[in-house]
Amino acid sequence: MPPAGANIIEILGFLTGVINVWLLARQNLWNWPAGIANNLIYLGVFVRTGLYGDAGLQIVFTALNAYGWWHWRHPGAALAELPVTRTGRSTWMWLAPATAAAAAGLAIFLFRYTDSNVPAWDGVTSALSLAATYGQTRKLLESWWLWIAEDLIYIPLYLYKNLKLTAALYLVFLTLSAIGLREWQRSLRRPAALP
Repeated sequence: MPPAGANIIEILGFLTGVINVWLLARQNLWNWPAGIANNLIYLGVFVRTGLYGDAGLQIVFTALNAYGWWHWRHPGAALAELPVTRTGRSTWMWLAPATAAAAAGLAIFLFRYTDSNVPAWDGVTSALSLAATYGQTRKLLESWWLWIAEDLIYIPLYLYKNLKLTAALYLVFLTLSAIGLREWQRSLRRPAALP
């Protein structure tokens, strides 16, 4: 039985979110359309609860999910599928400062232009989510660590905003992220399949 205060839209968001991350951990291409459905559902949930950074993030996630879907389907001429790889130093050199700048910029924007009562946390989680999603479109192993960090922040944030079912979803996401990390580490040790 869903927690008190959960509505049908939040329940649908919960279900599509679990399906999305479960498929992603298994490197199943259908994670991307499930993610798009989840983003569109949660856009409404977050606008309703004043998590405007998260609401805007759903629009960006929809675009990133479309890109990830395309990129996984077209990994390159020499590969049958996109392989899991490590995040290189050159990627970290731009991704880490871009994530920090996005977190600060979002927090300032939310503080100045919205009635959000959690602008800093909303900014940090939104920036981490973007970095993690980018990493997963490229099948970068460390993207799971970013998701784990983000989930650890989101769980108490959603409890604070009285989104108990969504907090439970992020607890499930935390577990699935640990499973995804393990599965992608195993995949990293196997050679990529050639066509």
